[in-house]
Amino acid sequence: MSVGTTIAEKLKWLYKVLLEDEEPQDDYGELKRKGLRALYRKELADHFRSKRFLIVLLLIAVTGIASVYSASLGIGEAVMEEGNDFVFLKLFSSSGEALPSFAAFISFLGPLVGLSLGFDAINGEKTRGTLSRVLAQPIHRDAVVNGKFLAGVTVMSIMTVALVLAVGGLGIILTGIPPSLEEVIRLLLFIVITIIYMSLWLCLSLLFSLLFRQTATSALAGIAVWLFFAIFMGLLAGLIANAIVPIDESSPATLILKNQHLQQNISRISPSILYDEATATILNPAIRVLGPILVTQAEGAIPGTLPLGQSVLLVWPHITSLIAATMICFALSYIVFMRQEIRA
Repeated sequence: MSVGTTIAEKLKWLYKVLLEDEEPQDDYGELKRKGLRALYRKELADHFRSKRFLIVLLLIAVTGIASVYSASLGIGEAVMEEGNDFVFLKLFSSSGEALPSFAAFISFLGPLVGLSLGFDAINGEKTRGTLSRVLAQPIHRDAVVNGKFLAGVTVMSIMTVALVLAVGGLGIILTGIPPSLEEVIRLLLFIVITIIYMSLWLCLSLLFSLLFRQTATSALAGIAVWLFFAIFMGLLAGLIANAIVPIDESSPATLILKNQHLQQNISRISPSILYDEATATILNPAIRVLGPILVTQAEGAIPGTLPLGQSVLLVWPHITSLIAATMICFALSYIVFMRQEIRA
């Protein structure tokens, strides 16, 4: 009877595969997907109920809207002087009399979002004793780190899109000028670059959460790296460039230009510099070159704006560098988590 039952089951399986073109159900793969979905929903709920996320969101929203309002006060004069080309983008790239631009605020405060979402992602679970309970369930181990990363990226994406839409709506109310199709595409690229930029800091904070047992230590390590790249990296790049290519008041223009190029290349180690240059080029089509140039090189140049494709090509190395850094940080986090011993 058992042999007959086995043959019948095999025939049924072959019938489904050959005639109905159905694959046999992969219980292991389905179990991994269910575990990932469950952890993803749990992390989303935890983030949206977190008070610290609401505080950071409120901080960025208030400062960003204030900067846009300050910039919109001078948009009228800009329209009269420069025409109506890409006026809507100036709301995001122009700074007011007392406040920086919206893009500058995101560059400085955006890492706080990624750091706040991931600094206690793993060690916080260990401290509360919930990580071992989660792994005791029929959930694959890599679903934990994947679910936390995907949930963090989803939260940051929702926050960025909502904030840009709110700022854009306020800009339309204040200026009365709707965006053109190219401006909308450039804003979408700005949103994508911003999400990649904040995802890098999320992966870095997730890595620190794995390397340090205490949540306070991982948070301080993330803040230290953020402040170093945001503030001190430019000073360090200047010192290194002056040591390699020393200049003074009597130095020729070519030597000064070489020093400036070296300083700029060293400062591009910082993700903040890469993000600033990429967003500035996307939001301001008038930028046609990154870095200093000689006066003789600028002579004869026809004033104008770059098309969208040329702007993307100009900053494509910056975007790929941010993506590569994000992937490296996530890969390191994945490897460290898979090798760690989780005890109850």
